[in-house]
Amino acid sequence: MFAAYTHEKCRSGLSAKVMADEIYATQAPTVGAIEDLAIYIHWPFCLSKCPYCDFNSHVRDGVDHQRWRAALLKSLEYWSMLAPGRRVTSIFFGGGTPSLMDPAVVAALIDRVSERWQVDDDVEITLEANPTSVEARRLIDFRAAGVNRISLGIQALNDQALLFLGRNHSAREAINAIELADRLFDRFSFDLIYARPEQTIAAWREELAHALSLAGDHLSVYQLTIEAGTAFHARRHRGELETLDDATTAVLFEETQAMLENAGLPAYEISNHARPGSECRHNLTYWRYGDYAGVGPGAHGRLATQNAKHAYRQVRGPEAWLHAVEKQGHGMLEPQYLTNTERFEEMMMMGLRLSEFVPTDRIEREARTSLDLAVVPDRLCGLVEGGFLEMDVEGVRATMAGRQRLDAVLAQLLF
Repeated sequence: MFAAYTHEKCRSGLSAKVMADEIYATQAPTVGAIEDLAIYIHWPFCLSKCPYCDFNSHVRDGVDHQRWRAALLKSLEYWSMLAPGRRVTSIFFGGGTPSLMDPAVVAALIDRVSERWQVDDDVEITLEANPTSVEARRLIDFRAAGVNRISLGIQALNDQALLFLGRNHSAREAINAIELADRLFDRFSFDLIYARPEQTIAAWREELAHALSLAGDHLSVYQLTIEAGTAFHARRHRGELETLDDATTAVLFEETQAMLENAGLPAYEISNHARPGSECRHNLTYWRYGDYAGVGPGAHGRLATQNAKHAYRQVRGPEAWLHAVEKQGHGMLEPQYLTNTERFEEMMMMGLRLSEFVPTDRIEREARTSLDLAVVPDRLCGLVEGGFLEMDVEGVRATMAGRQRLDAVLAQLLF
């Protein structure tokens, strides 16, 4: 099998071509049937655009919620024809700022999912929310609508940092929202951004300790990255923004991992930490290369059938998407057939983000061609020897050093 052969090659220097031919002969000709489905619903609107954000989010003076309700329901109907007979394990309202949605629209979308698919008894229904006082007061209504998990965009716990990050809430509002979410929901999480300019290790330790005193069973911590097309990118290009050096950023990453591990929230993904059993099930679907439907402007989806896997993309612009749905019943662009190589690359790009192994059977299901398997073992062995990946008969995973440099690891492995 793939992992066993590759593991043996790393130890014995077997010919990659010989290995590839042997492995290819053992591969099943089709992708296994997949029953479960996750559903992502994108609300593209925000009150303002954060300077670090490169998501598909837009500021509008007014939004016709009833018109958007009709379009999102229609898009769900279209997906139910593409993926009939599935069991929905999670629904995720992302954005943008979904807490700006009318709770009645959220309720209607959840009801439509239940009407068109079998819904798992333990379905996870997450909604991203900002912690402004106005939006926090709506959490009660979202709970009544059927949401059972809240993800709060806190980002920082001091007012100076919040001002730098362009957030519309104060630290006090953030704490109030966390406490309210804790009272209303069995499961909640919040996000923090660290490695901010001039942030010291001591200051981050203090802030993260404060966050841990408020956290439930899940916490997401992201290093600040400067993405093209954002306000921060333009400011850095003009010399107005100086980011932390790599050495300090690396120490901050290591301190973050250690503090959260010691607090009982180990990393199950590069930026996500949870007590065992409290991981975000929806995001695990992505990272484990499961099937998901993407509803709303710019949303993506992946669907496997018995013989193929396709990538789906929605029209990106909000108004263009809305017009397309009203005119033709969906906002879908032409589906893309994923080749064997593309499936393998996507699966590894997602799976190596996790602390768990990318399982052997999943690798063998997606890696089907002699070309894939003739090249990958050599690259895997080099990364294992360098301490960036580890591998055994269970599968392959990134080490702590590998997850810290995952973009470089993937570039070496796949491209």
